[in-house]
Amino acid sequence: MPRLAANSPELTESQSPSYTPPIEEQTSQNHNNTVPEIPLEIISDEEMALIEAAFAATRSVISSPLRASSSSAHFPNNVRSIKSITLLSKRSFSGCSSQSDPLVIDVEDSGRLMSSQKRNRVVASLLSRYRRKRGLAVTDITATEWCEKKMEYTLLCGKPEKTKAMKAGSIRHEELEEEVIKKVKVYVESAEDFWALKFLNFIVGANQLLFDGLTCELPLVGFAEGVWMVGVIDEIRMPEGQSDAYPMLVDTKTRVEASLPLEPQRRNGRLQLMCYKHLWDSLVADDFPSRQFFEFFSLNPNHILSAQIREHTAKCGFAAETLTDMLRYSRNTWCMLPPAHEQLLLRYELQKDQSLLGEDQFEYDLHWVKGQITSSLEVWRGEREASYTSEDERWKCRYCKFASECPASKSGSPRRKDTEG
Repeated sequence: MPRLAANSPELTESQSPSYTPPIEEQTSQNHNNTVPEIPLEIISDEEMALIEAAFAATRSVISSPLRASSSSAHFPNNVRSIKSITLLSKRSFSGCSSQSDPLVIDVEDSGRLMSSQKRNRVVASLLSRYRRKRGLAVTDITATEWCEKKMEYTLLCGKPEKTKAMKAGSIRHEELEEEVIKKVKVYVESAEDFWALKFLNFIVGANQLLFDGLTCELPLVGFAEGVWMVGVIDEIRMPEGQSDAYPMLVDTKTRVEASLPLEPQRRNGRLQLMCYKHLWDSLVADDFPSRQFFEFFSLNPNHILSAQIREHTAKCGFAAETLTDMLRYSRNTWCMLPPAHEQLLLRYELQKDQSLLGEDQFEYDLHWVKGQITSSLEVWRGEREASYTSEDERWKCRYCKFASECPASKSGSPRRKDTEG
């Protein structure tokens, strides 16, 4: 049975679902959205204080001009640069829209971001503005751990163009996926269809794991540390010859250079796998608040799924008419699965020939991963400002697309290139 995959305007690319053999998505989104120009106005500290007082009463925040664009290669017209965002931050709040959960971001008067000089304040909420109705991706957590400022700049300015290493890594992951699953295209008509495919992909992938001992690109959604999180596990293996086997979560990283990564890169990869296990274990423990799920993602639990989706569920051996039906079948599947193995595995391959450079097998640390998620959420929720990467890891700045605007990059001492894809 082929795996289904769908895309939705409400979800990021990293959150698209997959199911054991997936069905790829077909969408007709318009990626040429334009952002209206908004007049700029420089205001004084006194005026800013009045604006903030008004903001407290109206709960306004910045509107669409700061929206991230995942398709921006060289910051086209519909994506703002860091300097233009600085100017936008000083405009009057007449064009603001209403949102809650504000995050305070400091912007220097001279035009650079995050200076310790005289500042104005931009009220925004990374979580509510950029992940509303779609959940926080595991890659959002790892990006925040890598560098909080880079994560923030990426949201505000849009993703820079992918490097050759990143493109090669994506191609390799597609090759690994094709070795295990077959994709079939399907058209999704609603958000409910999208989530139904996500659950269906998990059900079929879990069955493949139980019967064949291996599956890949398995979608996850769960409630962890007070937020909805989503992710896609690279690979899951069931150890052979063990009656009480626990599935092992595996992630493959590709490398340009024939060397193992530095500790910060390994740490980031470990965090990613630990987040997946955290979500997996919560699902198999049936810790899934259904009502909150429907409410957060604004879904109709009784929505009749499309004919194509219902046809595919029937081929899988069960008849699901609504999203509630799909969730019920998913819960039945979760209850059949054991918790993930305490040992997690990172594999490092050389991009040019897929040869194995080494493996990093490590033990799950629930206390550490929960602490990392909580720390990231402090930034996403606006409880504190995003921090620069630590002094001993400023070598990352040399290879950051935002280095020319980030004050931290000017004091760093680069040591080695990030060569992962």
